[in-house]
Order: sequence, then structure tokens, then C-alpha cells
Amino acid sequence: MKRTILETRRQVMSAVVSAYPGGRECAASRLGLSTVKKLDNHVYENAGSQPLTDEQIHTLEQQAGTTHLPDYICALYGGVYVPMPEQQALDNLDLYARGMDTAIKRGKVDAIIAAALVDGEITETEIAEIIAAHRQHIAARHAEVGAVITLHRRHIKENAQ
Repeated sequence: MKRTILETRRQVMSAVVSAYPGGRECAASRLGLSTVKKLDNHVYENAGSQPLTDEQIHTLEQQAGTTHLPDYICALYGGVYVPMPEQQALDNLDLYARGMDTAIKRGKVDAIIAAALVDGEITETEIAEIIAAHRQHIAARHAEVGAVITLHRRHIKENAQ
């Protein structure tokens, strides 16, 4: 899956609205905005409109299944966003799938680096692609480790004393 590198909050808002099931019309309705034009005004900060709030973006992302806003914010700080799994959703098959996903993402990083080095130097665009893929790999690995811990954590019952 190729993900666009989002560099501005406006790009984040646009990507979230575009990913929303049913498109802009349904996103506007979900946020209680009477028209698509009002939504567009918030996304593009036209006509003196304030940008969408974090809560509004979060509401849309929950439905769309995206994480553009936390990915963007984490990238500002050089980090990665990793949603942690809940125990009831995990089993050994899920752990295997997570391990495979991590391996695939590491392979993607290596492939991008190899392609970038063909001409002997790495451009700014290639650096951005490498870093974006690396963040996805590290996030997948962190989630994989978190899932192993979550699934196999020893729960100690407290003794009443």
C-alpha cells in the first residue's frame, strides 16, 4: 500500500474527508454541516472558516479507519503512531499475520533504499519515501511486540491480605 506523505494539516483534513465512506457529502452530514461547501470551507479555511478541530477529524477517522492525523503529528516530532491492540482481538494467528506484515514492511524499506542507490545518491524525495516506509515498518514492529505482550501477559491475581 503506497501512502502519500502528508506534510500539512490541510492535506490531512483533505485526505480524511476523501477517505470517509460516502465521500464529502457524508462527511459533512456526520459533522452536522448543512452543505458540502461548509465542509470545504473548513478544510481549505475559506471565507474566514476555522479548520476542522482535532475532535472532528478524529470522528471522521474512526469511521474511515484511517490514522492520518496522528501519523502527521507524530511525523512532526520524528515519531510513529502505533495503535495498541486489545487482548480480545488477538490470537496466535493474528500474531503470525502481524509478523508477516512487519517483514513485508521491512522489505519495502529495503527495496526503496536499493532503488534509490541505483544511481549512487539519494534525493530528497527518496529520503522522504524511505523515512515514510521506515516509520510504517517501525510502527508495525512496535504493534507486533505489543500484541505479543498483550496476548501472553501473565495476569497475577492480587491476594487479599
